[in-house]
Amino acid sequence: MSVSPADFSIVLYQPDIAGNTGTILRMGACLGIGIEIIEPAGFDASDRNLRRAGMDYLELAQLTRHVDFESFERTRQSAGRRLVLLTTRGDTALGAARFRPGDAILFGRESAGVPDHVHDRADLRLRIPMREGARSLNLAVSAAIAAGEALRQLRADWRASDAG
Repeated sequence: MSVSPADFSIVLYQPDIAGNTGTILRMGACLGIGIEIIEPAGFDASDRNLRRAGMDYLELAQLTRHVDFESFERTRQSAGRRLVLLTTRGDTALGAARFRPGDAILFGRESAGVPDHVHDRADLRLRIPMREGARSLNLAVSAAIAAGEALRQLRADWRASDAG
């Protein structure tokens, strides 16, 4: 399976934890999902450190780095991609969303989410429904849940059934 330009990507806004970023890079590599990082990261995001966090999957990952949010926005807008933000303040449940080819699915920092100016730029704000009293899920878990739903909707091989 190869990554298609029509596919969505997982975008990490200034991630704080190298282990989460490595897990998401590994997921992207294994599932053919592009991963974008909006810098600065809260850790040394050199290829050497990402390689350690992502094990030997970095070579398989389609990784794009952006020096800041404005750089990311210029690239995204020029490509006509929709910005889909996963946030605890989302007004739409993940399962009710309809993903589109090219979506940039954005996740905020583990420590602080995204600032209001980024939140306000999102075309769609989604939340993962959780039980009362739960604050948030781990970033890598949230990215995997959202990626699974986007894959189910956008890729035929995820909708096909081998079950009898």
